[in-house]
Amino acid sequence: MYELSEEQNLLRKTIREFAEGEIKPKVFELDQKEMFSSDLTKKMGEMGLLGMTVDPKYGGQGMCTLSYVIAVEEISRVDASQAATVAAHNGLGVNPIYNFGTEAQKQKYLPDLCSGKKLWSFGLTEPEAGSDAGGSKTTAELKNGQWIINGSKIFITNGATDMTGGCTVQAITGKKEISCILVDQNTPGFTAKEMHHKMVWRASNTAELYFDNVKVPEENLLGKRGDGFRQMLTTLDSGRLGIAAMGLGGAQGAFEAALKYAKERKAFGKPIASFQVNAFKLADCATEIEAARALLYKACWMKDNGKDFKTIASQAKLFCSEVMHRVVNHAVQIHGGYGLMEEFPVARFYRDQKLLEIGEGTSEVQRIVISRSLGCYQDL
Repeated sequence: MYELSEEQNLLRKTIREFAEGEIKPKVFELDQKEMFSSDLTKKMGEMGLLGMTVDPKYGGQGMCTLSYVIAVEEISRVDASQAATVAAHNGLGVNPIYNFGTEAQKQKYLPDLCSGKKLWSFGLTEPEAGSDAGGSKTTAELKNGQWIINGSKIFITNGATDMTGGCTVQAITGKKEISCILVDQNTPGFTAKEMHHKMVWRASNTAELYFDNVKVPEENLLGKRGDGFRQMLTTLDSGRLGIAAMGLGGAQGAFEAALKYAKERKAFGKPIASFQVNAFKLADCATEIEAARALLYKACWMKDNGKDFKTIASQAKLFCSEVMHRVVNHAVQIHGGYGLMEEFPVARFYRDQKLLEIGEGTSEVQRIVISRSLGCYQDL
C-alpha cells in the first residue's frame, strides 16, 4: 500500500495549518481588491516554500517533487492565488536558473529567490504567441558583449510585484534560434505593468512586460545559445505538475465546502446531502479526486526517480484540471443560489478553475502531447 513518509505528512499538516490560519482570513479581501500580498509571500518564503526542490547550498530545501506538490495542493485547497505565486515562482522562476544556469548565475540569484526576498518570472507568452512559442516576436541581438532586447510579454505571473527581482526572457536570437536571457527588474528600458480586472487568480500578480532596447551582459544568457525552446519545454513539463496540484487542491477545497453545506442545509425537513441527486454528485467528486491524486503522485514519483515523466505530467495536468472543473460545477449546483454569491468560497473556486485548462499548455495542447506519445501524428 502506498503511503506518504512521516516528513510528508508533517509537511501537509504544517501547510494546511498555515493556509487555514494565515491565508484563509485574508482571501476574500485580497480577491475583491485584486491585491497581491507581499506579506503572505514573505511568510511563505520564510517557511521554505519558494525554493523547495533546490539544493540547500543555494538556499533551497532540497525536497522531492512530491513534497513540493503536496505544498501547492494544500495552499490551493484554500486559495488559488497564493498557490499560483508559489507554483509559478518555483516552477517557472527558480527552476530554469537552477536547471540551466551557470554556477555564477545560481550563486547570484538563487539564495534571494529561495529565501523569499525576491520573486522571479518567466517571460514566454506574447500577444500572438502562447502555445505556439515559435510565433514569438521578442528579439535579442548580441552587440559589443551585450544583449539588446526588444519586444513584449503578457500574462506573466509574478512579473510586476514590489518583490520581483527579474525575469527569464525567451527571445529570438537568430534565424530559427530561440534563447533565454536573464533580465534584472531595474534594467533601463524594461517596464513591468500590472494587469487587473481578471476573472481568475485575482490576488496573484499578472503582468505585461515591455523591452525597449534593454541591454544586459552577454553572460546573462541562460545555458547555451539556441537552447531556449528546449529549456522552455523542459520547464513546462515540470511546471505542469504544479498546475495539476492546483487542480487537485482546488477540487478538494470545493468538494469539502460542498459536503459541509450539503450536510447543514435542509430541505423538506432533511439535509440535502440525504437526497440521492446530491449524494451521488458528492460520491463522484470524492472518487475523481482520489483518482486525480493517484495519477499526480505517480507522476511525481516518476520524476523523482529519474524516469521519463513528460506524458504522465500532461495526463496529470489535463485530468486534475478537468476534475476540478467537474467538482466546482457540482459544488456550485449543490449550493444553489448561494453558490453564485462571492461570500461563499465555491464562487471563487468556480472562477479560479478556468485558468488551469489554459495556463502552461491548454487542455488541447496536453491532448496533443499525450496522443503523440501513443504514436499519433506520425506525419508531423
